[in-house]
Amino acid sequence: MVLKSVEKTRRETLAYAAIAGLAALLAPRMSMADEQAVAAEINKLYGDKKFESGKIKLDVPEIAENGLVVPVTVDVESPMTESDYVKAVHVFADGNPLPGIVSYKFTPACGKASASTRMRLAQTQNVVCLAEMSNGKLHMAKASVKVTIGGCGG
Repeated sequence: MVLKSVEKTRRETLAYAAIAGLAALLAPRMSMADEQAVAAEINKLYGDKKFESGKIKLDVPEIAENGLVVPVTVDVESPMTESDYVKAVHVFADGNPLPGIVSYKFTPACGKASASTRMRLAQTQNVVCLAEMSNGKLHMAKASVKVTIGGCGG
């Protein structure tokens, strides 16, 4: 009889361990970034520098029927010469588990500061795009994307 209670306890312990392991795997995916997380990431990159509007054309759908594959196109207005070019472009989303989506580096040899990708959006949220110019100026563009079917498990 003692043996049966030990087996039961062992099974319960294994079941609890499996549940705890599953919770540990899913917990990071369940937490979402927010506007403060995006602001913190931007602050890590550029501190308290001011952003100007304009120069960035951020093309995202207003309504994404499937959050798994949301197309994003970024075009930055620049002559792309040795003295005036786009150094980097960063895209953030304030409702995903991690706020950073993608970063691109450009040189004058690129000829044009343009890039396209597809991203996964977990829910309706804002997409923020930053462009760093060679002269130190920073530009920002924002767009809201309404997601009807979540891309991160929902």
